Parts: sequence; structure tokens; C-alpha cells
Amino acid sequence: MRYHMTAFFLGYLLDLLIGDPWNIPHPIRWIGTLIYKLDHLFLDSILRLELARNPKRERAYGLLTVLLVIGSTFALTAVVLGFSYMLHPFFGVFMEMILTCYILAARSLERESWKVQDALLHGTLEDARTAVSMIVGRDTAALDAAGVTRATVETVAENTSDGVIAPLLYTCLGGPVLGMTYKAINTMDSMIGYHNDRYENFGFFAAKLDDVVNFVPARLSAILMVLSAGMLGREYSAKMAWKIFKRDRYQHKSPNSAQTESACAGALGLRLAGDASYFGKIVKKPYIGDALREIEPEDIRRACKLMFVTEFLTVFLCMMAMGIIIIVF
Repeated sequence: MRYHMTAFFLGYLLDLLIGDPWNIPHPIRWIGTLIYKLDHLFLDSILRLELARNPKRERAYGLLTVLLVIGSTFALTAVVLGFSYMLHPFFGVFMEMILTCYILAARSLERESWKVQDALLHGTLEDARTAVSMIVGRDTAALDAAGVTRATVETVAENTSDGVIAPLLYTCLGGPVLGMTYKAINTMDSMIGYHNDRYENFGFFAAKLDDVVNFVPARLSAILMVLSAGMLGREYSAKMAWKIFKRDRYQHKSPNSAQTESACAGALGLRLAGDASYFGKIVKKPYIGDALREIEPEDIRRACKLMFVTEFLTVFLCMMAMGIIIIVF
């Protein structure tokens, strides 16, 4: 537990310092490649040979994809980590630190969102649309400056839960083995968990499993975000964050997505969400939050600051829990 506690904290610090090093091999990209290959193997090579769509068979292959991705991720991470600790405890701590850094995404999310803010303030609207298209799943070609800013704030708020807090919690609970398994589930949802003609059945189990594993982290993330708003001064309102969280946290088809989004909207005094275009089709969505003021590019920085304080509170709670376990046992 002492080794795990040390590696966990160092991995958190390493992510704050460097984020995802995109110029070297990255296990999350390997997971994404595996999902892509299984997707095309089943949907484009096997199922397309059938004369008619078979929803049950598509779901069966989707379930097989989930099991293969989770099983391979869990097993490979366990082997790498176990072998590292067998060589030497310090080498094990080093590898666990690196894997923990890979699992977290706070610094990288901040960098990508700040590219959008920089384009809005110093570049062109087209530059901002291109930058935001790298971090959101919606169509961005027709967004105005406010729409680009809103989409960025929304993705920072939502990813505070599934890109930062949930990975922290699962890594704290089960080390990088469980943390990386969570990332595999979340990556599957982001790649094949769509409600469209291609993935409605094939991505069914990936989407449902993601809802299950994010149920508790999403709600804890939102509560910690409300507390963070109370720590950050006059640009934020913990009172409004709590009010909007209680009122709007289920204003989304997903049971989890609006949890942190509602807390963030309340904390910043913004109205988020609303109708959006995905794959050329308008998707009707309810609004989240109240428009107490107009959204502005600086709100991207404010959302990132809220994310980092929420992450700090989570790390503090995790370290406290591990410290208590060490003392008691």
C-alpha cells in the first residue's frame, strides 16, 4: 500500500507537469487501435456478409468486443506491473507512476481546451472550430464563437468526471490495473457507444457498461466540483452550483453526463447544452443552467481551474483513505 500510495501521488504530479507525451507510445492509443480493429472486423468484415441486419448478432459481437478489450487490457497491465515489482520495488513504483500518469487526462484536456481559447482570442473563428473539433463529438462547422466556447466548457465539465476523477478513483481503488481497465471501458464508449445506425446495437454493451462504472464517480465529481467552486473566489458560486446541480443533473439522456455539467454551469452562471448537431443530424437537448451572463472565452480557463481544484480534492481524499489503511493495518 505504501508503494501504491507513493506511485499514485507521483503519477498525479507527473500528469500535472507533462500531461500525455504524444511523441512516445501511449497505451490508451493502443486500446483505441484494438477497438477500431475489432469494430471493423465484426461490422465491416463479418456482419456485412449477411443479407439483412441482425440486431441480436450485432449485440453479441459488441459484447465479445467489450470482453476482449477489457480482458486484454486487464491482463496486460497486470503482467507489466507484476513483472516490474518482481524486478525491484522501486522499478515497480516507477512503472506504476508512469501508468497512472497515462491514465489521467487533466493537463492534456487543459492544453487542448486552451488551444480553443487562444484561437478565439487571437485567431480566427475557423481556427477555433478546428481546435474544438479535436475534443468534442458534435459537428462544429456551423458553430459561432459562443457555440465554440460553450462546447469547450461543456467537454471540460463532462470530462472532469470521466477523464479525471473517475480514473483517479479507480486507480486509487485497484491501481493502474483497474484504472487502465476503466479507461478501456470509457474509450469503447467514446468510439462505439453512439446511438446511430452503425453502433445502436454493436455499441449497446459498451455504452451501458460505461454508464454503470461512471454512476458513482459522476455524482462524487459533481459534489466535489460544488465544493471547489466555494474555494475559488468571486468568479464562482458554490450556492448556484449546488442549486443547478440539484435541478438539472438529469437533463441528459445519459444518467451521468449532466452531473458535472450542471455543477459547472451553476458555478459559472452559464446556460450550457441545448440542441446540437451530430453526424449531420440535429439532436434535441434540454438546457442546463441559467444564463446569468453571456458566455465568453475566459470561461474556458475558469472551467479548467474548476477541474483542477476538483482533482486536487479527489487526490487529497484518496491519499487520506490510503493513509488510514496503512495506519490501521
